[in-house]
Amino acid sequence: MIGKVLLVDDDVAVREALAQTLELADHHPIAVGSFIEAKDHISENFEGVILSDIRMPGRDGFHLLDHTQTVDVELPVVLLTGEGDIPMAVKAMGQGAFGFLEKPCPPGDLLAVIERAIKTRSMVLENRRLKAQLETGDPAARMLFGQSKLAEALRDRVRAAARAGTDVLIIGAPGSGIYKVAEVVHLCSPNAKGPFVKRAAPALGRAEMVEVVAAAQGGTLFIDDIGGLSADAQMALIDALEEGGFRLIAGTTQDLSRAVEEGRLQADLYYRVEVMMVRIPSLSERPEDIPVLFRHYVAQAAEQAGLDAPEVRPEVVSRLMAQDWPGNARALMSAAMRFVLRLSDTDVAAQELGLAEQLAQVERSLLISALRKAEGRASVAAKALKLPRKTFYDKLARCGIRPEEFR
Repeated sequence: MIGKVLLVDDDVAVREALAQTLELADHHPIAVGSFIEAKDHISENFEGVILSDIRMPGRDGFHLLDHTQTVDVELPVVLLTGEGDIPMAVKAMGQGAFGFLEKPCPPGDLLAVIERAIKTRSMVLENRRLKAQLETGDPAARMLFGQSKLAEALRDRVRAAARAGTDVLIIGAPGSGIYKVAEVVHLCSPNAKGPFVKRAAPALGRAEMVEVVAAAQGGTLFIDDIGGLSADAQMALIDALEEGGFRLIAGTTQDLSRAVEEGRLQADLYYRVEVMMVRIPSLSERPEDIPVLFRHYVAQAAEQAGLDAPEVRPEVVSRLMAQDWPGNARALMSAAMRFVLRLSDTDVAAQELGLAEQLAQVERSLLISALRKAEGRASVAAKALKLPRKTFYDKLARCGIRPEEFR
């Protein structure tokens, strides 16, 4: 697992050697020579770990450890010493140090501890984000998970749709969670205390439509697969919308404009709902959200099954991110349940897949996602990934990816 490392050591030669070791392992060292320089980087939101020498002029590593504990007790601090002092090691661990290493430290031993610390820090920050979402009064933040820009854009669009007060059309691939997004639009709306009535279009005739409209008065009526409404049900719905008293949210996985052209959907109905459209991005467009979603679904599945949630190890995450997930959130939920019930082949597949291949698959997935978002513009995609253009093109060539395929 790659991450930031705040490296604190007053010895320039040692500091440079440690930084080089970290860089060769693709970590991102922030090298400083004293506590004074280090303290400005230490915060409860620091997305990394600390590696510090103990013996330093002025304020030493123990002072740095104490300071870090007051800022964020869950921020891992790994301490280094050249003294071989066992009592000092015991003291460091007793005061909350994550680890203790003796200089000179073999690179393998150093990286093993650092990567374990980074993994721990990543899980702490992710759990905090999930807890914040659950505690907020904003249903969009509480119920629509994901850290990507696309996930944040979806939450913003849902909030905008809720405020607009118009009828809404939600578009998404099969399994993308159209019903859940519709529910969040309702919960973010001024009429959130009113009823939320949900029905599948194929089951509604004229009489059933009259009944569900009456049940949705003062609230929201969600009709999934709106393109599957019968002609009679469509006319009844249009009449009801003219009378008002409820809000319509329609869901679809298909192109409704084509249904209008083919005469399967009334134009009046289509133009009412297409005023405010919410599109749900597929998982293949935002692979960086897969770890967050999977861990959330694992926790849900474990609670539902009455079992302890198994650890989601990095190799499992790598395997998940390397897949396309055409079934989207629904397929990921099923995978989470199989994982909790120990019926999943994810662990076996991840073990059979070498680390280098796992990383290559994740890298390929992220490159493709960036190109899709940039509509094939390589320079824009490279900038989004914060990669030099030459490095970006080298990676594309190595993965056999051509930008023009995404235009």
